Amino acid sequence: MSDIKTLVIGGGFGGIAAAIRCKALGHDVTLIDRLPELGGRAQVIESNGYKYDTGPTVITAPFLFKELFELFNENIDDYIEFRPLEPWYRFYFHDSTTFDYSSSVEKTKKEISRFSKDDANAYDELLEESEKIFNVGFTDLSDKPFLSFWSMIKQIPHLLKLKSYRSVSDMVSKHIKNPNIQSAFSIHPLLVGGNPFTTTSIYSLIHFLERKWGVFFCMGGTGKLVKELKDLMIRNGINIILNQDIVSVEHKNQIAFRATTSNGTQYCFDNLVFNGDPPFFYKNLLQPKNIKLLNPIVPDNLLSYSMGLFVLFIGTKKRYNDIAHHTIWLTKRFKNLLNDIFEKKILTKDFSLYIHRPTATDNSFAPVDCDSFYVLCPVPNLKSNINWSSEGEKLKDNIITELEKTIMPDLKDNIDDISYMTPENFKNDYKSMFGAGFSIAPKFYQSAWFRYHNQDSNIKNIYFSAAGSHPGAGIPGVLSSAKVVENILKRKNAA
Repeated sequence: MSDIKTLVIGGGFGGIAAAIRCKALGHDVTLIDRLPELGGRAQVIESNGYKYDTGPTVITAPFLFKELFELFNENIDDYIEFRPLEPWYRFYFHDSTTFDYSSSVEKTKKEISRFSKDDANAYDELLEESEKIFNVGFTDLSDKPFLSFWSMIKQIPHLLKLKSYRSVSDMVSKHIKNPNIQSAFSIHPLLVGGNPFTTTSIYSLIHFLERKWGVFFCMGGTGKLVKELKDLMIRNGINIILNQDIVSVEHKNQIAFRATTSNGTQYCFDNLVFNGDPPFFYKNLLQPKNIKLLNPIVPDNLLSYSMGLFVLFIGTKKRYNDIAHHTIWLTKRFKNLLNDIFEKKILTKDFSLYIHRPTATDNSFAPVDCDSFYVLCPVPNLKSNINWSSEGEKLKDNIITELEKTIMPDLKDNIDDISYMTPENFKNDYKSMFGAGFSIAPKFYQSAWFRYHNQDSNIKNIYFSAAGSHPGAGIPGVLSSAKVVENILKRKNAA
């Protein structure tokens, strides 16, 4: 099968996994990316002795990475250490209370009981319902293609039984009544770009996914993980081309056949796997234009996109040992703030934060006795009219001020290195439509068959392994997307 030429455009985790899986099928695989290094959004910044991962920082379902090495009879443990975290997340609430979400169910329930004994008793019910959703949403459907409406229709009885028309917040509030703990267990959709108050409760499967496999940190960071995956590809003959920007993909008679870079280099192929934002592909790359509707109900101009991301990278010349590896810092206006971000698309004075402190686990991220921080702030995407050239500095200063008042005393005096990214960077660096952090939002009418298909319905040799395609964003999502593409190609090859 080495006569089959497969071109993968995009070197994020979805593209890397697709390239590896296609190579394991026997294809002649070339992976091309416009950036100087692989990883997509999982780039690495090194500055003044500090190191920062710019992309995914939470590792769940590590078996999905293990599978990629096993395809070539290799053991991932020979190259990568996934270290379990404890606690998984520390929540800091607006009233200065904290909640440690732990790998131990009993510890978690004990923490919940500090807020509500009734909620602690109800946690088992929440976990049980999340498991039922996981068994359908992840186990049964995450690696299955939804290429026809009939494939969706067949799942409707399961989806109705699971009440997937509810939001994640609705599902959580059925079991948990304390407002702080409600927000803590509703947070998971934000990890894949969704508003907990509008995201289908199918995404509450993330809760049980964490319980089943745990929450880990890759020692050396996600940059180390990307490096080892790159070496795996090189060892097995995948051709990797960097610093080449694909600007057009030509098709004729329902077959795509050629991709051209900005400097005129052309690549011919039998299969094309796109690991980028599907809306960007259809709007900007495909020639002649064949703009695909997501589904008959939602035209392209009405697609709902995920939020934007403002990310601060801070190096401090002191250690903040009381801050956990993952901290979620929540403002009082949890629901209304998310409505401002997702629906009104306005930038308000208050905000919520996700704080990654890798130096809690791995000292290689900073000089001795120093700390490295990645501080993510959900913000409106570029469908807003925010001027980030001025608002970026203001938001940076506001975040530093609030962190100094609460969990990071004397922060301003101890900052040794600082930089940030705005939604403009996501648009320019990653070709993300409207600078959205996670492509289209994970609403019910943009999930499964309603999401971008993993195989184009008209041009049969174009495939998608990306956050915007089924099953969705996040590392488990894009790695599963590559498995869907693999399954489609297996069927195609067997036909």
